[in-house]
Amino acid sequence: MRKNILLASLVFLTAALTLAMPVICQAGANEEKPTHLNLIPLPVKVESKTGVFKLRSSTRLISDEAYREIAELFAAMIKKPTGYSLVRSGHGKDGIHFNINRTYNKLIGEEGYVLDVKPYGVSIQANKPAGLFYGIQTLMQLLPGAIESSGKTANKNWDIPCVKITDYPRFGWRGLMLDVSRHFFPKELVKKYINQLAKYKMNVFHWHLTDDQGWRIEIKSLPKLTSIGAWRAPRMGLWWSRKPQGADEVASYGGYYTQEEVKEIVAYASKRFVTILPEIDVPGHSLAALTAYPELSCTGGPFSVNVGNNFPDKKENALCPGNEQSFEFMDKVIGEVAALFPGRYIHIGGDECDKAVWKDCPKCKKRMEVEKLKTVEELQSYFIKRMEKMVQAKGKKLMGWDEILEGGLAPEATVMSWRGMKGGIDAAKMNHHVVMTPTDNCYLDLYQGDPAVEPPTYSMLTLRNCYNFDPVPKEVLNPALILGGQGCLWTESVPSYRHAEYMTWPRAFALAEALWSPKEQKNWENFILRMEGNMVRYDFSNINYARSIYDPVIRPVKDSVNKTFQIALDTELKNLDVYYTFDGTYPDKFSAAYKAPLSIPTGADLFRVLTYRNGKMVGRMISVNIKELEKRLEK
Repeated sequence: MRKNILLASLVFLTAALTLAMPVICQAGANEEKPTHLNLIPLPVKVESKTGVFKLRSSTRLISDEAYREIAELFAAMIKKPTGYSLVRSGHGKDGIHFNINRTYNKLIGEEGYVLDVKPYGVSIQANKPAGLFYGIQTLMQLLPGAIESSGKTANKNWDIPCVKITDYPRFGWRGLMLDVSRHFFPKELVKKYINQLAKYKMNVFHWHLTDDQGWRIEIKSLPKLTSIGAWRAPRMGLWWSRKPQGADEVASYGGYYTQEEVKEIVAYASKRFVTILPEIDVPGHSLAALTAYPELSCTGGPFSVNVGNNFPDKKENALCPGNEQSFEFMDKVIGEVAALFPGRYIHIGGDECDKAVWKDCPKCKKRMEVEKLKTVEELQSYFIKRMEKMVQAKGKKLMGWDEILEGGLAPEATVMSWRGMKGGIDAAKMNHHVVMTPTDNCYLDLYQGDPAVEPPTYSMLTLRNCYNFDPVPKEVLNPALILGGQGCLWTESVPSYRHAEYMTWPRAFALAEALWSPKEQKNWENFILRMEGNMVRYDFSNINYARSIYDPVIRPVKDSVNKTFQIALDTELKNLDVYYTFDGTYPDKFSAAYKAPLSIPTGADLFRVLTYRNGKMVGRMISVNIKELEKRLEK
C-alpha cells in the first residue's frame, strides 16, 4: 500500500451505533409533509414545500454576465440527458436565477448558498460564486436520477420538488487524494475524478505525482525525470511480490502529464471550485527520481524504477541531504510546480524515509557535523526546513505527512496526519494547521468488504468507519487549527480507473458528508437511504461503485469451551437476513438462517454465506475455506 506496509491485521466491525434521527426537512403550517430527498452531503436545513418546478426546454438561466460560466456549466450538465439547450439571460422573472448577495450573509459564509425552489422559478443565492456552484450540485440531486445519463433519455418529467435549502460547510478543506505514481491515469480520467468529487461538494484534489514507481509531471529543466523516471517494466500480480526489473528489460509501462496538460487540468478543476494540491514526495519515496539522476543519492546507484517488487535489505530510495545537488534539484522542481498550480500549498511528502543509508553516507555525516545535528531524524528535519524556505520563496506554503514532526517541525508547516490523529493533535498543540486523513477512517485503498470477495489489498475500512470520521479530536483545544480532512486512494492495488471508482464510491459519499454536514445531524440509517439513491444515479452515469455494504462480515471468534473457534456474522446494514451452509452447497433464503455464532460441524471445510433483504438477494455469496478463517483468527 502507500505506505510500505505488507499485510496488516484484518479488522471487522462488530457493533452498530444507534443514532437519533435528525430533522432533515422542516415543514411549516401550510406546507406538505416532509419528503425524503437523496441529498449527499446532508444540507444544514431543508424546508419542504408544496408543488414542483418543471424544468423545460424553454427554462431560462438568469444571471449577471459575471456568473455566465456557472449558468452555462449547469446548462452543459443537463443538456445530454434532457436534450435541452438552455439559454442564459440577464433579466426575467421565471426560470433559474443565480444571484450573488449584495449584503453578505454571515450564516452561509464563502461556500454556502440558499436554494429556493418554487413552482414558477428557482433561486440560488450565495455570497460567492463557489456557493452558486454548490447550489447547482444540490439542484442536480433534486432532479430525477436519469439527469446523470450520458445521453438523451426517455424521461419527460424533469420535476424538481419545491424546497428551501440553507446550506454551508462544516470544514473548508474537503478533499480526495489520487495516487497516479503507482498507476498512471490519463488526463481525461483525472478530470472525471475531479468532476465527481466536486459534485459532492469536495473542494481539494490532492494529486500524488511522484513516488518510487513513477514520476508523473514534466519538469522542463530536468527532462530525465519523465524520459526515464516515468517508465517501468510492465508487471501484474500482488504488490511487493513482483519480480524486479531486469537489466535488459524495456521500461514501457507508465506515462506523465505535460505542463500543458497540467494547466488544462488545473483550469478544469478551477471551474468546479476545486483546488489542486500537488505532491512531490521527498526525501524518501524518490526512487524514480534517483533512477533519472543517480547523482542525487548517497551511493550513486545504479537504480531502476520500482515495479512493485520488495526492496532489498539495504534500501535506498531517498535523496541525499548531505549532497547540495539535492537542494539544487528540488529548487528547480518546486519552481516549476509552483508556477503551474495556483493553490496556496505544495505538499512535499516527508513520509516513510528509510534513513539507514544516511547513517553510512560520508556526505550526510559531514552535513550533520557542520549543522550540529545529532540524529538522522534531525537531518530529515533539516531537509524539510530547507524545503519550507524553498517553497516560501516561490510564494507557497509547505504541507507534509505527519513524519515531518520528527526531529523538529518546520516553523510554518501544515501537517497532514495519516498515522492516526496523533500527529495532527501534536501539530495543533504547537499551533500549526492540520488536515486529518487517518488510515482508520480515510484510506480508500483498504478492503471495504470481506477479503474473500474483494480484490486483494490489506487491512479494512468499512463504509461505516468512513461515516464515523470526525476530523476534530477532543484533545485539540483550538478546533480552528483543523482545516478539515480528506480521503486517500493509494493505487498499489488499483490498476485501472474503473477499480479506482469502485474503491472510492460510496465511501467518499460518507467522507463528503463528514466534512460538509453538521456533526449533530449525522445519522447512519438515513445516510444509507440517501446513499442508495445516489447509487441509482451512478447506474445512470455508468460510474463504478462498491456494493460491499450489503455483504455479510465474517468474523472468527475463539471458542474457549471446545478449544477451537466459531464463526460470528455481522452486517453493516439493518434488516438484512443472513443464510449459510457448511456442506458445500449454495445457500439461499431457504437455507439455515444466522442467529448466533456458529460452531463448525465436524469435517466441514467450506463455509458459504449470503444476505437477503425483503426476500431478495442483495449481497454477494461469500465462500471461505475453514482453514483460511482459522488463519484470520491467528492474526
